[in-house]
Amino acid sequence: MITIQQFTFGPFQENTFVLHDESGECVIIDPGCYTQAEQLELKNYIEEKKLRPVHLLNTHCHVDHVAGNAFVHETYKLLPIIHKEDLKVLESQERVCAMYGLNCEVSPLPEEFMEEGDEISFGNSKLKVLFTPGHAPGHVVFYNQQNKFVINGDVLFSGSTGRTDLPYGDFDTLAQSIRTKMYTLPEDTVVYCGHGPETTIGEEKYNNPFVRIA
Repeated sequence: MITIQQFTFGPFQENTFVLHDESGECVIIDPGCYTQAEQLELKNYIEEKKLRPVHLLNTHCHVDHVAGNAFVHETYKLLPIIHKEDLKVLESQERVCAMYGLNCEVSPLPEEFMEEGDEISFGNSKLKVLFTPGHAPGHVVFYNQQNKFVINGDVLFSGSTGRTDLPYGDFDTLAQSIRTKMYTLPEDTVVYCGHGPETTIGEEKYNNPFVRIA
């Protein structure tokens, strides 16, 4: 059984996730911890639960989702694993932070990449990688069929979708990702979003005003 712990961090109110099972191994997804207090909150949870982080995963590499990559690397010696198409986004982190007037702890670069269909293992659990570009060129989501959830970054939100007016964004591509990847998941799948509350595939499939199945 996978336990999902959500934190909301940073000026963009980004959702960071720690997933762990009975083995004590965990993965850290999209660490957005921006302040020292937020870094400590993440670290304290991991220590209190006696967890051992084994992977640092990014759904995509916009600045709010990688703000804590450097901290996680320094603390747990983990390099981020991303889709290769988002490397150019990660490499622009410092420039984008300067544009927004944000402090920036520059993320280390990955040594390995993930692709559609890969399985990320931790403890007794696995996450399946689905390639879902549109909001970002190398966006992926992490799906677990057994526990009926998907960590979906900024693809879907409750009643909305990820924005596509940022560099490399494209709404038609995002809509295609939603229809062919997200909406083909079971309708009772819980969708954990990169911002805001969780939703379900069924709720968005029939009621999302931007991309829905008629």
